[in-house]
Amino acid sequence: MATPELIQAIAVTAELCGRSFSPEAAAVFVDDLSGFDEQALLGALRRCRREVRGLLTVQDVVSRIDDGRPGPDEAWAQIPRDEAASVVWTDEMAEAFGAASPLLAVGDKVGARLAFREAYQARVNAARDQRRAPRWQVSLGHDPRGRDQALAEAVQRNRLTLEQARAYSPTLALPSAPPAHVLQLAAQAVRRLA
Repeated sequence: MATPELIQAIAVTAELCGRSFSPEAAAVFVDDLSGFDEQALLGALRRCRREVRGLLTVQDVVSRIDDGRPGPDEAWAQIPRDEAASVVWTDEMAEAFGAASPLLAVGDKVGARLAFREAYQARVNAARDQRRAPRWQVSLGHDPRGRDQALAEAVQRNRLTLEQARAYSPTLALPSAPPAHVLQLAAQAVRRLA
């Protein structure tokens, strides 16, 4: 059941977007959003208040939920450009890459990017509508150094656990934080520049 804070945030956001709800319509709107994490919904509603021009829809809210999936541009930037590159990607990214790969094969990078973005957004929307959490998977390329880099980044971004990453690279070592004295020197340099 929606909390009073969430109901108020929906009502205020809708009003700021030029829409008012009857009690029945508000109940349906809230019901359509049930199943999503409330904090994620509150964040999405904050984004709606800044970004939506026109009447608020359920899709406006759902499309702005931060569920751990990258946005279309970030997802495209992570797509491997050749067989040597490794990637840790979501099911939606892998499926959208399938739509873009024929265009990449003939050298149409702009068309490939557009096809990827459209396919990716459709798949992300469908996954969110079905309340599916992102599932990260590993696709290993031929370059062993690139594998470790992709796996380490996925662990640092909480997309894989260290144990999951080490299933692909048993000797994977994560970069450690700089020593304290290096951090202190950097802070002193920043203060001098300020």
